[in-house]
Amino acid sequence: MDLGLKGKTALVLGAGGGLGSAIAATLAREGAKVALGDIDEKALARVQDTIAGEGGTAFALKFDLSDLAGIAARVAEIEAALGPVDVLVNNTGGPPPTPASGQDPALWTKSFGEMVLSVIALTDAVLPGMRARKWGRIITSTSSGVVAPIPNLGISNALRLSLVGWSKTLAREVARDGVTANIVLPGRIATDRIKFLDAKKAEREGRTVEEVSAESTGSIPVGRYGDPQEYASVVAFLASAPASYLTGSVIRVDGGLIASI
Repeated sequence: MDLGLKGKTALVLGAGGGLGSAIAATLAREGAKVALGDIDEKALARVQDTIAGEGGTAFALKFDLSDLAGIAARVAEIEAALGPVDVLVNNTGGPPPTPASGQDPALWTKSFGEMVLSVIALTDAVLPGMRARKWGRIITSTSSGVVAPIPNLGISNALRLSLVGWSKTLAREVARDGVTANIVLPGRIATDRIKFLDAKKAEREGRTVEEVSAESTGSIPVGRYGDPQEYASVVAFLASAPASYLTGSVIRVDGGLIASI
């Protein structure tokens, strides 16, 4: 299938991580020019080299999501290098695992700025151009915790859920302009973040990481953790021209993990 992404410019946040790097590489293989945003410059360089080695176009840019005032400048750099952003993949890191109660308000404020306000501000920066060109894709990666809250991820469950409401509202506002807005939920995808969460759970419960991982795997109907490429392929379709009638949706990539309808 031709995804219609040749020559399009895509900005992928968190591009140095497991999900972000897979998404960026997949979009590049489809012919998109990809701007890579992440605070980890070494990770960005590795992803950029990978994409370049496959014949793709990538522009790496250090992106500090806590610096809301710097977003306009970052977008201007991307547009100067690659052209106006047609596809935005909002993929942010997660907060530390914590209970919902008893957390310092400063941690809530910091996490809200990095996980929610940054996404909204960045989207607002690229959206006028998308609407003017009558084509755009806003794809926001959250967590299965927005459907089935995950124990000891209180901050993540709360803040990521706010992005679902925002994205659904946005989708209705921009649909007539050829812009779609969708949410993607990763289940247990084999990334460093999942390894970190498994290790923290093992530490809290006095078990081995292998025991925790085996228990988690047993709860997934397909019987394994997902591969980042499987997640990236779904995101690439949502970014595509054939997905033009798919908006305001929440797409689960979870191997059947979430039991609710």
